[in-house]
Amino acid sequence: MTLQRQICRTGGTRVKRAHGVQAALEWAFRVEQAQLELPLPDEIAEEGFGFGLEYVLLQRAALGCKVDGGKHKMGRCSHPDAEVIAATVAGLPDSLGGIRMAIQLAELARAGMTPDWMPGAVPRCVPVETKRNQHGERAATIVVGTERVKTRGKLRTVEVLACPITWRPHPEQIASARRRYEDWWLALSWVRDGLAEGGMLREVEMTTAMPKSQPWIKR
Repeated sequence: MTLQRQICRTGGTRVKRAHGVQAALEWAFRVEQAQLELPLPDEIAEEGFGFGLEYVLLQRAALGCKVDGGKHKMGRCSHPDAEVIAATVAGLPDSLGGIRMAIQLAELARAGMTPDWMPGAVPRCVPVETKRNQHGERAATIVVGTERVKTRGKLRTVEVLACPITWRPHPEQIASARRRYEDWWLALSWVRDGLAEGGMLREVEMTTAMPKSQPWIKR
């Protein structure tokens, strides 16, 4: 949610936007089109550079380079507060995911999305494979052994069949999606605290509003 309030300053009255951190990132990256930036390596000329910025970030991460606010501006100028927000996101520490998490925060903000934590997902026991014929669909079976049984007074060898099953979605798949959401939430919290304590925003005021840390838990 975005609030607006008037704050008095010398020379007139200005409206200052009050944002939660997720709304602030969406404004910076989606509306103002701020970019995550790094100084380019010396061997790469700025003019004619043909790779996307995210590619550069990933390559520098592989080399162990630290992210900071970049000096090279690509595209139109963004609001100064949007630049501060982008630089703060780019400075995420490695303990919170570093460059890769910074890219994720920026891309999700540009799309106006949150990580998919698989809401409503419930593991279900289902056949690994099914077959369909004129009588409908049925679970596929495999032979797992044989048994000798007596039918109509005679011993016969019959196949023992089993239906391989699995869990869909798998519990680990759900758990992994929710760990990624929690990692995103922790990074978002770090950015919020950094922006609130840094005091560098001119027209944006950070609020304490945050997405739910574990939205899959009903309280």
